Amino acid sequence: MGSCGGGGAGGGCQSECFRDREGDEEDSLRTEDLKRCSGSCSGDQSPANDGRGLCNKCREIAAVYNNLCGACFRFSLYGKFKVAVTSNGMISPTDKVLVALSGGPASRIALEFAHEMQLKAQKSWDASKDQALPVFGVGAAFIDESIPLRPSEVVQKAIEEMRFRVSQLTPPPKVFHVASIGSLLSADTKDGTGLNALLETISDATGKEDLLSYLRMLSLQKIALDNGYSKLVLGSCTTTIACHILSATVKGQGYSLPADIQYVDARWEIPVVLPLRSCLAEELSMLCHLDGHEIHQVFDQPCSGINNLVSSFIARVQEENPSRARTILRTAEKLRPFHFNRLSENLSYEMLPSRVRRKLQTAANAEFTPSELLCPICGGPLTESDVTRLKSTVSKSSRRHEAFAAHCCQSCCSQILPKELPSLEHFYSLLPVAMRGRVKDAASPGNHWLRDQIEDCLLSSDED
Repeated sequence: MGSCGGGGAGGGCQSECFRDREGDEEDSLRTEDLKRCSGSCSGDQSPANDGRGLCNKCREIAAVYNNLCGACFRFSLYGKFKVAVTSNGMISPTDKVLVALSGGPASRIALEFAHEMQLKAQKSWDASKDQALPVFGVGAAFIDESIPLRPSEVVQKAIEEMRFRVSQLTPPPKVFHVASIGSLLSADTKDGTGLNALLETISDATGKEDLLSYLRMLSLQKIALDNGYSKLVLGSCTTTIACHILSATVKGQGYSLPADIQYVDARWEIPVVLPLRSCLAEELSMLCHLDGHEIHQVFDQPCSGINNLVSSFIARVQEENPSRARTILRTAEKLRPFHFNRLSENLSYEMLPSRVRRKLQTAANAEFTPSELLCPICGGPLTESDVTRLKSTVSKSSRRHEAFAAHCCQSCCSQILPKELPSLEHFYSLLPVAMRGRVKDAASPGNHWLRDQIEDCLLSSDED
């Protein structure tokens, strides 16, 4: 079945909807959305009441956003989500997917859409005679960073609300995980002493924000590893990625920037996927409003760092031209991604559509790219100058905290690492073991790329 022929002044479908061979099931899903929309959208949607024209897609209900009614608007966003998942092989039937919940609209919609895909797969499995393909699992995780940012009662209320919402997304049942960033640290985690002490060693406001985000990712990775998840879904959308593109450029992370903006990021032990990468934050917020989802922005607080300035700038230019964020993302897409920005290993190709299977197998057979050396703090690939600096450092007898600093990228060295050696040693002692262990992993004998870089500093087996 081809794309829908929604009318309109310009002709053709303007909602970016997608249809495939499972068109009947998609039509059924859209019918359910229409029924839900007729009751959830505020007021009578007839054109006589609000002065709006008919939806450009269904031509049945008054448009509420972007020339679309609520149901067609929701269906178009779900189509973007589904195409991103299927075109990039993000989720296979054997996967167990963990959705990172922050309480905001993007993560809320990511969980909702993942549930819809799972529910559809479950219905297909129930109707199948052989039941050969399993149904992927879905879970959700919230990282509590309330200490020292917000009073715990505010966070607890948000957690209980999210727990309730996750419990309603059945069948199949989903587990809701809650973890604290402080649990990663070796210091006392009950009163937040360890996290407070770690943040106090950083003088730069942007550095504190960035370190919190890196610790959040480590916490999500730990939850995924401990509970057998195979993929981590983030709610990063076009707007947030556009903000990251500009802020990373300002902070001197241009070399590693392509690694963070792709649909797939497999440098982590549990690969990270971004199925909402083609959706704007405004669209996701509107969908949450139309669906009646309660939003909890528990960690959104005023700050004076680079990230906040860039977010304010993007918000202002979006008001003038809503396509600015997409333009920024499309420009950054021209940068060459890294080898870990694809899922080419340990995939069950026979369980994927043929067009996706051919795409991934072609990527797997491409010219081999050696492993990159990653910064132990942000996980960004190191530049040649960083490797040169590391090479000169490992040739000397240095202590652990000095070796750790030598493995960090220039951006983390500038904004996060303390400049004085005593402060650096204290900072290093407060870091989570998982972050300190990255230096050991990078220097392991199995990393042939690093050994080639520092070969002239190593002793051969026949030397004393």
